[in-house]
Amino acid sequence: MDKAVYIAMASGQNIMAAQAIHANNLANANTTGFQADFAQARSLGVYYGEGLSTRAYSRAENPGTDFNRGALNETGRDLDMAVEGDGWIAIQAPDGSEAFTRAGSLKLDPTGQLLTGNNLPVLGNAGPIALPPADKVSLGADGTISIRPAGQTTDVLATIDRIKLVKPDSVDLVKGNDGLIRHRDGEKQLPDASIRLRSGFLETSNVNAVDELTSIMALARQFEVNVKMMKVIEENSSAASQVLRTQ
Repeated sequence: MDKAVYIAMASGQNIMAAQAIHANNLANANTTGFQADFAQARSLGVYYGEGLSTRAYSRAENPGTDFNRGALNETGRDLDMAVEGDGWIAIQAPDGSEAFTRAGSLKLDPTGQLLTGNNLPVLGNAGPIALPPADKVSLGADGTISIRPAGQTTDVLATIDRIKLVKPDSVDLVKGNDGLIRHRDGEKQLPDASIRLRSGFLETSNVNAVDELTSIMALARQFEVNVKMMKVIEENSSAASQVLRTQ
């Protein structure tokens, strides 16, 4: 009986892990550039010594990330950029490593450093991008950053840097615990001139809220089944003990 209880308990525990993945996806349905995580369950045999596997238990896991593209929403803001098609904006992660994002809601800090919406430096030709004082900042479709220096006339433009745009193979990308996308081997990527940006647009998350909510409800029902199974096992164990006491 204890083996059956363990299987039901392990199944319930893994259902809770899958619930956490789907709940996180649903919570980020409105997060700019968010890439949804997959959740799957596997059936694994339980082996006891040299005997055959007569029981199986489930294991929930996150096999990867959904790299399908979200929709593009027009914002009209000069520093909002959406990547068209495949490709990523290279940024500097808090640990100093190179990471990638499609969340192009950019901003300037008081020192002129170009940052993402969550305050991570955007990388250019020679590292994090820093701009001198300017009355206007423009971003080109190829990532080129042009400014009108402070106090200059409207016909005076200066090209300062270029946002690093990369296109690694999606099979080589992994999402870290911090939510950032990185190359599986930690390799820095070379800029790809074929990637284009669309100014004044942001990419929505690729989360399908209906699918995520349906999955959460289905998992809740499965959890209830496992709880009932444990209750039945308890009742059977009590009945068996009662029978032994009457012998």
